[in-house]
Amino acid sequence: MKKKRGYLHLLPIIIISILLFKFITVPGSFSPFITLLQPLIWAFSIAYILNPLLCQIEKRFKFKRIWNILIVYAILLVCITLIITILTPKIAIGLKNLFNEIPKFVKITEEYFNTHTLNFGILDRFGVTDYLYENLSNIINQITSYLNPVLNRTIAQLISITSALTSILINLALGLIISIYMLKDKELFKKQFKALMYAIFTPEKAEKIIEVGRECNLQFSSFLIGKIIDSTIIGILCFIGLAMLRTPYALILSTIVGVTNMIPYFGPFIGMIPATVITLFYSPIKALWVLIFIFLLQQFDGLYLGPKILGMHVGLSPFWIITAVTIGGGVAGVMGMLLAVPVTAVIKTMIQKYVEAKLSEKNISL
Repeated sequence: MKKKRGYLHLLPIIIISILLFKFITVPGSFSPFITLLQPLIWAFSIAYILNPLLCQIEKRFKFKRIWNILIVYAILLVCITLIITILTPKIAIGLKNLFNEIPKFVKITEEYFNTHTLNFGILDRFGVTDYLYENLSNIINQITSYLNPVLNRTIAQLISITSALTSILINLALGLIISIYMLKDKELFKKQFKALMYAIFTPEKAEKIIEVGRECNLQFSSFLIGKIIDSTIIGILCFIGLAMLRTPYALILSTIVGVTNMIPYFGPFIGMIPATVITLFYSPIKALWVLIFIFLLQQFDGLYLGPKILGMHVGLSPFWIITAVTIGGGVAGVMGMLLAVPVTAVIKTMIQKYVEAKLSEKNISL
């Protein structure tokens, strides 16, 4: 009789999946191959995000699959149109005005520095005032020499992004078309995948691999879709609150808060910083109110809205969430930070099932 191996043998599959994700996000010398697959990557991503909405529509309406898909894509096109025609131009204008005001911010900082440090002799106590006056020119030159390459690289990257925009739009358009067929025949793809697993592996191994796939889909769909909805609501509430506080650049700041909210644990604090700092140049008192408002908004999100929308907790302690996000950010940047929590949740679930199976074999109860 074969000894049960539990779920430990699935760990290499998870590791290979992580390496594959690393391969896709940091293509390196395989960039031509990845470029070739980009329409399929776009298509899978779009179909995966839209699938929960399609499932909800199919529950409410008994139309044919193709008509339900058309309803889903009509909703998607309406959202894209609203973003392009309303939000994007206002954000672009706001960013332009914000960049134009950078010299003003520098001047305000310099005046504050002179008023609250040099004039009160605070730095004299540490013996650095004379050093600053004597070496101010050198310090400015060093800062300028450092910033110039950074600005040049930024401009070069913007030019590169602009030149690649056409390719991105083409891949996105192809992805939209292919994703329609992915959603239309999703049951067929599932059936083919199961058949392939049973053809390659033993029935026991195939069933466990399919179970891992179900767990991955459960964790990723509930987390990603829930996070998108949650962050959108937080962004809207933040905009309403900042508008009521008459905060400058409320649309830009609330967009930053909403986008960074997608990153677990660190995201809320990252989004809070630019909103507070930018408002600080206009009114320190108002900046304090903005800081308090965003902090309370994030507490509302973490304690009530997030769990309510996600419907379930990922089952990870703050320590593991912080560790996962840190490692994910080091491996694959922002995308790694976003996907680190569901990946870790899947690994934790598999290891937990393996441990429970082993304890059950040994008749150990903890």
